[in-house]
Amino acid sequence: MKKCLALLVALIFLPTLFARAATPPDFLVTGFKIDDLISLDPAEIFEFTGAEYAANTYGRLINYDVDNVSEISGGIAESWEVGEDQQTYTFHIRKGIHFASGNPLTAADVVYSLVRTVKLNLSPAFIITQFGFTPDNVESKIFTTDDYTVKIVVDKPYAPTLVLYCLTSTPASVVDRVLV
Repeated sequence: MKKCLALLVALIFLPTLFARAATPPDFLVTGFKIDDLISLDPAEIFEFTGAEYAANTYGRLINYDVDNVSEISGGIAESWEVGEDQQTYTFHIRKGIHFASGNPLTAADVVYSLVRTVKLNLSPAFIITQFGFTPDNVESKIFTTDDYTVKIVVDKPYAPTLVLYCLTSTPASVVDRVLV
């Protein structure tokens, strides 16, 4: 009796195995396996799914070209300079950028985000803290000089590309300081 009932239920649901919703024209449907997602906070994200989310949600000072990773381009920063001392990095923030909340993005948001990453000191923070930033000194090492300029002073001279590429990473994402 139980076998007959199980067979009957299986036969009833058999047609649904082949049922699929039609994809409307000009739409792309994607699916993701998100079982490794731990957090949506860029200061904590350190897994593939979270990094994919962050890349599509948060801006960063600079980015690298996915087709030519040797090329660094502006993101939130429209330009930047490396000081002669090879320790001071100055970023000029694009004007007119707004968060999804409608709040304007300024240098204060960039500083808040980087300082927050260092002070929280979660798994991916080492990408930023390897340049000598600690919870005790970070506010004197990452700061604004005006509403659209950020200065970052590292502890010793590094290859500029090392510092810049680390600033393209997820923990260097900029969050809305008003909401976070």
